[in-house]
Amino acid sequence: MNYRIPRGTSDLLPGEVERWQYMEEKARELCRLYHFSEIRTPLFEQTELFRRGVGETTDIVEKEMYTFEDRGGRSLTLRPEGTAPVVRSFVENKMYAGPQPTKLYYMGPMFRYERPQAGRQRQFHQFGVEVFGTREPEVDAEIIDLGYRFYTAVGLRKVRVELNSVGCPRCRPVHREALVKFLTPHREELCKDCQSRLERNPMRVLDCKNETCSRLTEDAPKMLQFLCDDCAPHFETVKENLDLLEVPYEVNPRLVRGLDYYTQTAFEYLLEEAEGGSLGGGGRYNGLVEEVGGPADMPGIGFGLGLERVILALEQQEVNPPIRRGVDCFLVTLGAATKKRGVSLLKQLREAGLSAERDYLDRKLKAQLKAADRSGAAYVAILGEDELEEDRIVVKNLSTGEQETIQLDQLTDYIRHACTR
Repeated sequence: MNYRIPRGTSDLLPGEVERWQYMEEKARELCRLYHFSEIRTPLFEQTELFRRGVGETTDIVEKEMYTFEDRGGRSLTLRPEGTAPVVRSFVENKMYAGPQPTKLYYMGPMFRYERPQAGRQRQFHQFGVEVFGTREPEVDAEIIDLGYRFYTAVGLRKVRVELNSVGCPRCRPVHREALVKFLTPHREELCKDCQSRLERNPMRVLDCKNETCSRLTEDAPKMLQFLCDDCAPHFETVKENLDLLEVPYEVNPRLVRGLDYYTQTAFEYLLEEAEGGSLGGGGRYNGLVEEVGGPADMPGIGFGLGLERVILALEQQEVNPPIRRGVDCFLVTLGAATKKRGVSLLKQLREAGLSAERDYLDRKLKAQLKAADRSGAAYVAILGEDELEEDRIVVKNLSTGEQETIQLDQLTDYIRHACTR
């Protein structure tokens, strides 16, 4: 049988996966600098978590979730996004009882059933952060700054931020009423999805990518016109702090984001030119902890960044991360006795923190040297029977061609010093 990879997924092969590792290392280092701790949640959760947390009216819940029933008759769903599982863990493990704020980050695969295309897969990967326990707008700006610094750290250029406030339960009903009043005369002209949204979540009509819906909502009432006396100064302070942090942004009053749990600050990261569209985004969710069973007064904010989209953007901008794939030392052995000594030599090199490799096909000298070259080795160490008798070894620099003979017990120190010069 000819087995093939499922549609909408991809294998990360050697030569490509190193770019992912580089990107993940940058994310972890940034999170350390911003004092975030890692959290790892299961790949699947109770379906109701996403229905309640993400929102019944979202495309994710209505169209894209991988939901199944297990052998015990429980409805489970492969996680389509990272925030709801982190909030569930925050509540279940009573992290809210400790000192606040709580700052967490995660990386891993997510799953959505949608049409595969460049930068968008059915199994995709996200880097995300969440902060609980503070309403301070300075935190909103710091979160946005962290995401922006991540993109610049991996070498991506021309990234900007789009920013909006989607209000709170206090001011949003007033905007909703005005928006419904504006849209109702055009109801039949809206797409079928937006006709449904008009009844259940009219603000999401503003986020529709349908050309007719976009045109019809050009002059629709914007949330920024209705912000209450809590949300308006909060938004102004977020902008002031982004200016202080030198994060380029522009206000987009149509920005809603596709998840129902957002309150106040909402944001997206985009490329200045049309090189792939949205890279990721996030926002504040001051009611989500309570929604999944936690304390009522426990605010939160976070983002989720699609890593496939980062990889695609880096390729489009022809950015090649500085990745070294070769080994420090390739050991060539010639003869049965030298092969045995080679075992302990490899062990010594690796215990010293040096990457080391050898031939495992019992090939001749020329073939082993070719293998060393293919491995990208910096140095090759050649141990023949004559050298073994004299307790010596030949070391060759593959980039310069220079070689010298040294004492066998000096090999590890020689390679270590040579690789740090």
